[in-house]
Amino acid sequence: MPRPRVSLRTLLVWAVAVAVVVVLAVVGLASSGGRNGRLAPALPSEHLSGKKVTLAALRGHPAIVSFWASWCVPCEQEAPALERFSRSLDGRATLVGVNWEDLSIGNARSFIRRHGWTFPNLRDPDGTVGREYGITTFLPTTFVLDSSGRLRMALHGPQTEQTLSDALASVSG
Repeated sequence: MPRPRVSLRTLLVWAVAVAVVVVLAVVGLASSGGRNGRLAPALPSEHLSGKKVTLAALRGHPAIVSFWASWCVPCEQEAPALERFSRSLDGRATLVGVNWEDLSIGNARSFIRRHGWTFPNLRDPDGTVGREYGITTFLPTTFVLDSSGRLRMALHGPQTEQTLSDALASVSG
């Protein structure tokens, strides 16, 4: 039985439709993710480096929670900016890293050492906490919490010191 032929025009229409759906999904995540003011989910209890930190301990100051993985190329690009940003905070806020769905604790610790990170880093090996925050697959993803521990903003992709500072200023009022 001969296979039906699909025209190039039909393929193009389908490709554009899929692209539109993907763009709308990403824009929807960026515009609504974390901005609804709901209380942030608890942070993972397993810690990799720096001080142990809990959501309750962060209250009273804004916080930045950055989900990353050692296998994530954009996370590699963002890593130096995170450390510089962390050192510039001077007690105004806390930056917390969360290693997400990284199967190798050794790779995660090596990543932290390689980038000289001094801020606290926690571990979410099965991705449960990240999914509670709203992560599906895109890393790095950074969440901005206000001083009450409420989610105010989600930033997708590698951030710079400037984008992190701007996000912090938007919740510090």
